[in-house]
Amino acid sequence: MKNLILLGYMASGKSFIGKKLAKRISYNFIDLDAYVEKKEQKTVKQLFDEKGELYFRKAEKKYLATLLSRDEKVVIALGGGTPCYYDTMDELVNNRAVETLYLKVSIKEIIKRVTKETAKRPLIAHLVTEEALVEFVSKHLFERSYFYNKAHYVIDANQPADIILEDIVAKLF
Repeated sequence: MKNLILLGYMASGKSFIGKKLAKRISYNFIDLDAYVEKKEQKTVKQLFDEKGELYFRKAEKKYLATLLSRDEKVVIALGGGTPCYYDTMDELVNNRAVETLYLKVSIKEIIKRVTKETAKRPLIAHLVTEEALVEFVSKHLFERSYFYNKAHYVIDANQPADIILEDIVAKLF
């Protein structure tokens, strides 16, 4: 079986669903952001603040390549921007050892999920009104959807976790 890559916008459930999926199919689970944080010994926010987004994106790409070169069955939850930089998405889609799954969530649902945790998310920490948040997410999601929609599978992630898992398992197995 192939390695599974979960991608999508922030708060689409990549880590939450990824952990459940990995457990269900007896794979290891790796959250790419957490892996980068561990290797760099700084949070994503600290990396953005101290070294800039470009440094973070290069590190993220390097560590993803390292993970994909390992000989293990793994579900990897990407950061929301990972597929949108360099040629990462094309590399993933063309990698025969990988299946990519886009967890697609509506703007309304994303806003609902991130409203209480904007401070923890570097890209939206500066947004103070719901209107600014909606405008930012709408524009950002539009820009990123080009990359996300290249995934092998598009999964409706506006549903409860158990239904999302059933959908993924039905598509893959």
